[in-house]
Amino acid sequence: MKARPILFYYCSEGGDCSKDISKVQAELERILTEEGILLRINRSIQAEGSFGDLKQNMRFRRYLSRGGVNVLAESVLLAMAKNLNKLHHKIQKGKTGTHLFALKSA
Repeated sequence: MKARPILFYYCSEGGDCSKDISKVQAELERILTEEGILLRINRSIQAEGSFGDLKQNMRFRRYLSRGGVNVLAESVLLAMAKNLNKLHHKIQKGKTGTHLFALKSA
């Protein structure tokens, strides 16, 4: 797979914009490697399952509070509850020390 050049424009607070792509080019090359592609594939699968689990199993429909700080606090509590629930199930099944998903091959 040949990477197409992607241009990113960075502007400092003074308004001096430049076409410095050296940092971004290194990151782009890293995520376009075989391992980077596999990690991105697995991440998309894992993220969708987490949101579905919150909606179905934890019956989360909407935030109960208003404001950015309060919504962030509620999100952190939801994440902690999900992680505790996941840890509880791993302990009950005797699967501590194992990973949730193995890397898939392309």
